[in-house]
Amino acid sequence: MTCDLNPGRSVLHRLDPRLKLLAVTAWSLLAALSRTGPAALFALAGALAFAGLGRLAPGPTAKRLSAVNFFLVFIWLFLPFSVPGEPGPALGGLSATKPGLELALLLTVKVNAAALGALAFFGTSSVTQLAAAARRLGAPEKLTAVFLLTLRYFHVLSLEYARLRQALKVRAFRPGLNLHTLRTYANLVGILLVRGVDRAERVHAAMLCRGYTGRFWFHDHFRFTGLDWLGAVLLAILLSGGAALNAF
Repeated sequence: MTCDLNPGRSVLHRLDPRLKLLAVTAWSLLAALSRTGPAALFALAGALAFAGLGRLAPGPTAKRLSAVNFFLVFIWLFLPFSVPGEPGPALGGLSATKPGLELALLLTVKVNAAALGALAFFGTSSVTQLAAAARRLGAPEKLTAVFLLTLRYFHVLSLEYARLRQALKVRAFRPGLNLHTLRTYANLVGILLVRGVDRAERVHAAMLCRGYTGRFWFHDHFRFTGLDWLGAVLLAILLSGGAALNAF
């Protein structure tokens, strides 16, 4: 079970997962706290550099970023017209303001910088490695267990949902704006929840039979190397540069 956007052996693949978690946290904070255009663009440029170092596959990366940017569409629909300030271009009788447009653009750059930075570091590690690194950094055991089990069985529920949808198609179900469609989808969700609970009980019983006591044991051998120390120093320099740009 991996979250690799590139299964190769890039520079980021060789970094300690603990450093990656700290890097994602720090870079996300840098992007979120950027108040000026240059600082936000610096965060985005750094995220692009990280993606290049990780040799992320363009297709899957763009697909994940498109899901993030889908929610930014609503910001562009409302924010430019709701922030007071100097009038800008008019659209359909509504006049956007320059401060509103600038704020929407700033938010777009910041969100993409944080998302791409997270993809660069998380996309070059397996889920198990990230969970083990989080545990080594002091994350609660229950939170780590929930993280692993959620990712593991989300795929199982997706397959179950696909089977139920296929069963509806075999029975010539055609969705529409009517009560029958709503009732059918309600039954679909109910069946999915019932089967999910049943699967969870069986999995929990199987885990107890195998000696599960609430703790996941990770066979990790994390150790900082010279490359990790070099990466930490470079990251600190980049964060300092971004903070300096944000101060002006």
